[in-house]
Amino acid sequence: MPSKRRLRWAAIPLGIAAAVALAGCSPTELNGFLPGFVEDGTAATNQTDRVAALWVNSWIVLLAVGMITWALMGWAAVAYRRRKGQTGLPVQMRYNMPIEIFYTVIPLILVMGMFFFTARDQAAIETQWGDEADVEITAIGKQWAFDFMYAGEDDALSDAVWTMGVQAQPDAEGNIDTEKLPTLVLPVDQKVHINLQSRDVIHSFWIIDFLYKKDMYIGKDNSWSFIPTRVGEYAGKCAELCGEYHSMMLFNVKVVEQDEYDAYVESLREEGNTGDITDAYDRLSNLPGTTGTTSETDSEEEGE
Repeated sequence: MPSKRRLRWAAIPLGIAAAVALAGCSPTELNGFLPGFVEDGTAATNQTDRVAALWVNSWIVLLAVGMITWALMGWAAVAYRRRKGQTGLPVQMRYNMPIEIFYTVIPLILVMGMFFFTARDQAAIETQWGDEADVEITAIGKQWAFDFMYAGEDDALSDAVWTMGVQAQPDAEGNIDTEKLPTLVLPVDQKVHINLQSRDVIHSFWIIDFLYKKDMYIGKDNSWSFIPTRVGEYAGKCAELCGEYHSMMLFNVKVVEQDEYDAYVESLREEGNTGDITDAYDRLSNLPGTTGTTSETDSEEEGE
């Protein structure tokens, strides 16, 4: 057998090679090949680093556990294999308390550890700005596009501005003109709070580079708070199967400087896109608490 000194000398070049390999990794590789990072390592939002760290560290732990498990399985298969000339069953062992305690306690510690870090990060990501938000936006999913409404002064809906989107329109070859997709504009380095709603079925609001998505329900509002930290353009889509043209439910996200954001909001106001659109084109009129259908209400008004 090689001596311990030889093993130590053999480990030195392996360690150096591993350090060099890690030093040569790009931010994309260091963050588990997840989107949302550029070459200088700048994240898309204040939450992107947290999500990426949870993902990468979880994979490292799981891979280490897997390698140890595979090694033990291989060792057991070799060490306890049937030798030449052996017959019958090997000596049966049972009630090995140290081993049983080991394979009960270690997985329990791993599960509790992963639960702790997941719950901690989830709680931080789900913390809402509330009244501290710099920008209040309502995103409304519908079959099969998105509407975006930007609250006015003091978050007043009466002074809000909006855009209504249509689903992607592919050409004969299946290509999509992204310039015609609904576009959500966000100011960089500002606290953004987005209220998520649906006009019909369950949708899911997913900005890919932001590494997070949330469902949109009808009759039950959802919300998401974050800070965009990098100017740029990003792709968004619905991540919940919602009908025939689910794959066409796409949108753009543009993170811009504050003055450009203000100019965009003002341009919507000049176009006359003002007021509250949250109830426009809702498909369901029989929500809990509704006294009657739309047709019944119209009949009553005509009778009066």
